[in-house]
Amino acid sequence: MNTSINLVPQPLSPEAFEPYGWMLGKGLATAPATAAFSNAATDFWHEHAFDTGQNKQTEVLWVNYRIQDPTITTLENHLLTQQALIPLTGEVIHIVAESTAEGGPDLSTLQAFRIAQGQGVCMRPGCWHSSRVAQGEVTCLMLTRMSTTVDLVAHLNEGKPAVESELRPLEQSVLVSL
Repeated sequence: MNTSINLVPQPLSPEAFEPYGWMLGKGLATAPATAAFSNAATDFWHEHAFDTGQNKQTEVLWVNYRIQDPTITTLENHLLTQQALIPLTGEVIHIVAESTAEGGPDLSTLQAFRIAQGQGVCMRPGCWHSSRVAQGEVTCLMLTRMSTTVDLVAHLNEGKPAVESELRPLEQSVLVSL
């Protein structure tokens, strides 16, 4: 392996996450007036129009993250759909990288973000990623497309070839500060 890449997670902001997708949970003040409502009882606003690609069915998943190992050995990529990740019970450290022209992870774009409980991200198709937690378990809401989940589960459980996702071992050691 080449020299190690050390990542220090940065705070999540719309500008910092833009190369990888969209920050979620920006707040009412950022919403277009035509897609927001606020009164003494409730607020709601438009954050993002989720795109599964090819008119596929959107799926809401519950995900429990428990990986506390700071060493990132593999990145995952969803080729055809956006994927949203919203921590519900604690903070998640989310590692992302853009794709190279050949489709692999571009380690020169590798970043780690602290996603606070109640914030979130929505990754573009082709965004390489992995997640860690500093301690315990963090439950997250995830939006993806149902066919991507079925494809990935068949790959992980039965060894079938993945078509909509890719898992790629890294050739260079990556350590993230938890």
